[in-house]
Amino acid sequence: MPEAQSANPPTFESVWASLQEFHGKMNELRESQKETDRQLKETDRQLKEYAESTNKSIGSLTNLFGDLTEGMVAPKICEKFNEFGFSFLKAGPNCKYTDKINGISLEVDIMLENGDKAMLIEVKTKLTEERIDKHILRLEKMRKYADLNGDKRTFLGAVAGIVVDDDVKKYALSKGLYYIEYAGETFYITPPKDDETREW
Repeated sequence: MPEAQSANPPTFESVWASLQEFHGKMNELRESQKETDRQLKETDRQLKEYAESTNKSIGSLTNLFGDLTEGMVAPKICEKFNEFGFSFLKAGPNCKYTDKINGISLEVDIMLENGDKAMLIEVKTKLTEERIDKHILRLEKMRKYADLNGDKRTFLGAVAGIVVDDDVKKYALSKGLYYIEYAGETFYITPPKDDETREW
């Protein structure tokens, strides 16, 4: 019976050719990976730019709404509050108070004033309980600032917003603040209960 012939052993040339082919495929894979990484980085960069642009647009829109709301409230606010027995003579928008020595700094969206009392009004596009709490802290700062400067007036607080939940409105009133509500081109003021109006 004839012996089976063994397969031809690989030659140097065939091994070299296989290695070259393998090396070529590895290079293709590396280049493909580099391109994928580049595309991912580019996509990530575009997403970050889009997010930054969107945030800026939202910020600008919020500021615009804030300016509009203050513009809507300020012109007639004295007249509206005087219906509640106040005698406010002027309404000043964007009032700033700073006392670097005592570390006091605050800004009031609208300040109503007369000789005896002042009303600090916070105007927000979307009013929240957190923003109401911040306004109360602002009123406390104002009281401290006034005491340090010999201002004996009584301070009261009010909040206004375009987007306000009923619970937030109730929260503001429960904290002794006046609530200003928009209705078309006009607005209405809801006072706290007589025994709940807070003064600073």
